Amino acid sequence: MKALTNTELITFCGQLALILRSGISTLEGLSLMLEDTPEGEGREIIQTVLSEMELTGNLSQSLQTAGVFPDYMCSMVEIGEMSGKLDDVMNSLAEHYRREESLSATIRSAVAYPLIMIGMMVIVMTVLIVKVMPVFRQVFEQLGTGMTGVSKAILDFGSALGSYSMVFLVLALIIAAVFVWLFFTKSGNRRRKTMSYKFFLTRGLSRKIACSRFASGMHLALGSGLDVDQSLEMAARLVEHPEVHAQIEEIRRLTAEGSGFTEAVTETGIFSGVYARMLSIGYRAGALDDVMGRISERCDEEIEARMNILTSRLEPTLVAILSIVVGMILLSVMLPLMSVMSNIG
Repeated sequence: MKALTNTELITFCGQLALILRSGISTLEGLSLMLEDTPEGEGREIIQTVLSEMELTGNLSQSLQTAGVFPDYMCSMVEIGEMSGKLDDVMNSLAEHYRREESLSATIRSAVAYPLIMIGMMVIVMTVLIVKVMPVFRQVFEQLGTGMTGVSKAILDFGSALGSYSMVFLVLALIIAAVFVWLFFTKSGNRRRKTMSYKFFLTRGLSRKIACSRFASGMHLALGSGLDVDQSLEMAARLVEHPEVHAQIEEIRRLTAEGSGFTEAVTETGIFSGVYARMLSIGYRAGALDDVMGRISERCDEEIEARMNILTSRLEPTLVAILSIVVGMILLSVMLPLMSVMSNIG
């Protein structure tokens, strides 16, 4: 079975949190969820968890046995069972994965639009070069002249497209396969993320996303009753960004050597400016988990704002590029044609 999506995790955690807060035991709650789940993979997963729960009485171990739940979630559930706050932990997990899904949806939306626009540009230009340009060539031949310069080069390119259509089709299929691999497979996702950490246009955004996940993980772990060091260990599991992950480990090292948490955060530079001051105030007030939650929310808002700005800039830019390219192709044909017609007149 494949790993559950964020939406499926939100549903599972939210339902179980509601059941537990109603005073129903975990075992009975899973039985109720099984009754309400239609036939399919989801029912099989709950049946696996329920069967393991009946044997061990341990929800975290049951989730691990199912093999479709994230390790981070299993660890947090184990903490919830030990602390007696399983209902709060499940509710916090539902909110955590809701933020993750919102963030993922924002990123998908921002990436999809430019790709669609670029695809449309390629289709329009291909049709123009392969289908429209030969018509103009026939007109020139009937007028007793031929294309020259840019228009001839474009026509030659169109002829090459037609002659080697199978080669270009294979290349298109290869590009499509690479796209599917990058966005729809685990190994491809890892490779895409690695590239985004280094690419100059996405480097800053990738770091902001990692900081948001770190703050969200700290909020969840601290709210579940863990101390700062345990929370840092749990939050580090969520962060794949190498630079931010190294900073988290450095914070752990500094706090283990006796430095205060806020001093360690400031020294590593994982948060700066207003966020660092918010942490300092929250730490002194004993509300570090709430502050971490607010920081995560503000990071998400900044990410969404950056995505919206990027999309709003890309839209007119791509439209302008398409218009200019199509205009240049048509002008390269129309101007010589108008000159020929003028001479004939």
